[in-house]
Amino acid sequence: MSLKQLNFQGLRNLAPLDMQPSPGINVISGRNGSGKTSLLEGIHILGMGRSFRTRQLKHAIQADLPHMTLYGRLEGEPEVSIGVRRLRAQRELELRLRGDKDVRLAELVESMPLQLINPDAFRLLEGSPAGRREFFDWGVFHVKHDFLEAWKRTRRAVKHRNALLRRGRIDPQEMTAWEQELALWGDVVDRLRMEWFSEFLPVFEETLEVLLPLPGLKLGYARGWDKQRSLGEVLQDSRATDQQMGFTQLGPQRADLRIRLNKQPAVEVLSRGQQKLVVSALKLAQGRFLERTAQRHCIYLIDDLPAELDAQHRQRFCQLLEKMQCQAFITSVEPAALQNMWQSETAVSMFHVKHGEQGLSQLVQDG
Repeated sequence: MSLKQLNFQGLRNLAPLDMQPSPGINVISGRNGSGKTSLLEGIHILGMGRSFRTRQLKHAIQADLPHMTLYGRLEGEPEVSIGVRRLRAQRELELRLRGDKDVRLAELVESMPLQLINPDAFRLLEGSPAGRREFFDWGVFHVKHDFLEAWKRTRRAVKHRNALLRRGRIDPQEMTAWEQELALWGDVVDRLRMEWFSEFLPVFEETLEVLLPLPGLKLGYARGWDKQRSLGEVLQDSRATDQQMGFTQLGPQRADLRIRLNKQPAVEVLSRGQQKLVVSALKLAQGRFLERTAQRHCIYLIDDLPAELDAQHRQRFCQLLEKMQCQAFITSVEPAALQNMWQSETAVSMFHVKHGEQGLSQLVQDG
């Protein structure tokens, strides 16, 4: 699966964009602040319904314009059209998929699987568990079709239990009902996550071996409560302390990935370059696993690939992308940093973002 056309209007500092990307590697170069990352942001909004740069999409709309419109066409038989429109004065997104206006965000996300590798991706190592949960729940969502409903029911049960905990005086009957709901669906979520993890782990280890062999690195899944006890029992026993805290302390909403090197947190012992390669291995392995299990390809958005990587590891990264035969959009301040990294038969398109009239940036295809 790859994008064959992109049309953006009203996105940050970019002039109206009409792009026919390569189904393989697309390298976007330009000076800092020229709009390279904005192009990746537009693809991310198109496929995820949200930005990786701001929580409020109105900030991604070009100054003095009333709205932003993003459109893409995915190759296939038949082709798949995707559209996202955001009005400055309106919080809700207008979504279109295959011309249909009645589209749920989950359908949009499922139609165009994306993986983003950018400076924020370091949060998989150094950030809170919430980012790591989002990472593995993305993987479970795309390969376990009954996951989304179980996840929604679990979140709802946690929300209601937390509201009861903060109420002060607890109705035991009502609390028991929501704990039973949470235990039921929380167990389903945990089972699907564990199934995904056991299948994903060897793909990650294989991917990391290509990018950066680290024999002592271990990836583990922690479900969020004592593995020797049932969730129902844990919830009942922790009710008093949870009431003091005002929220549910244990459960699937506390699940995490543990990334350790020789039994120490990996973030504390790896160099910045090594961290980037471990995070990249996690992201690339997501796509490789999706391809193997669901015969679907990810599109990769890679912001400033050369940063923090020496020539040898840039070469390994590029060779792995080539082997995966995927579509990738890669930004770089210095296009020379990615020259001579690709085999002659690899489809590579070079684009340059430069400032144009009225302070807007124009995307130009090189060659």
